[in-house]
Amino acid sequence: MLIPCPLCGPRDLREFTPKGAAVTVDRPAADAAPEVWHDYLHLRDNPAGPSRELWWHGVGCGAWLVVDRDTVTHEVTSVVLAGEVAAE
Repeated sequence: MLIPCPLCGPRDLREFTPKGAAVTVDRPAADAAPEVWHDYLHLRDNPAGPSRELWWHGVGCGAWLVVDRDTVTHEVTSVVLAGEVAAE
């Protein structure tokens, strides 16, 4: 599987480390209620099909990426820098 890094171009999957669902980019406020933090830390979907994930390009440029891919076919449909998603 190739992942098109926005900084390096298409790279082999082995250069990246998956870090789970990209919901971690949408961190709650520091003063959020304990229930909100519980949901953020412990309650995650594990879909079969389209998924938005956080990946680290550790062997390459070191960028954090948000990768939209299908977990069944592994087709990558979108890759953006995580900082761009967090700024939205």
